[in-house]
Amino acid sequence: MLGFGDQLIGGLRPEDLSSHRRLGYHLKKPVSQNLTWRCRPFAELSSVELYEALVARQEVFVVEQKCAFLDADGSDPKAWHLLGRLDGELAAYARLFPPGVKYEEASIGRVLTTRAGRGRNFGRALMAEAIRRMDELFPEQPIRIGAQLYLRRFYESFAFEAASAVYIEDDIPHVEMLRR
Repeated sequence: MLGFGDQLIGGLRPEDLSSHRRLGYHLKKPVSQNLTWRCRPFAELSSVELYEALVARQEVFVVEQKCAFLDADGSDPKAWHLLGRLDGELAAYARLFPPGVKYEEASIGRVLTTRAGRGRNFGRALMAEAIRRMDELFPEQPIRIGAQLYLRRFYESFAFEAASAVYIEDDIPHVEMLRR
């Protein structure tokens, strides 16, 4: 049974499709099967959830991208943490920030899918769920992200627009993007 903060995605239902259209994009193929979501503020994360999120972030942003940086940046306590699970294993993750923490606007960061979640549209499912949760948590707020440049078109498909020149962060080209 799903509790508060959880949602099961089992393909596209009519209400999902209307929600996706409302968000400003259309899915080309069905989203992930059997992905469950939990969104919690830092203080409500279990030690296991926090550990899994930190491990996934290290695997993706430090090891896979060969980028040595301090991932535990002091912002976690200010964020809501969105965790997507497949068969009990963490498959997708993002941090959701209120306005005034990372940017003047609300923001989404540390967006990732684990190896288990790749090639299955979990990235699309994650962004759709992150935007939906942002709309609930911080209604009518624009959302700003610092996107890796190679993902620009992906974020444009969610109605984000480039809002800065390209810049280098941790030796990776990035661009700020804004969704109004």
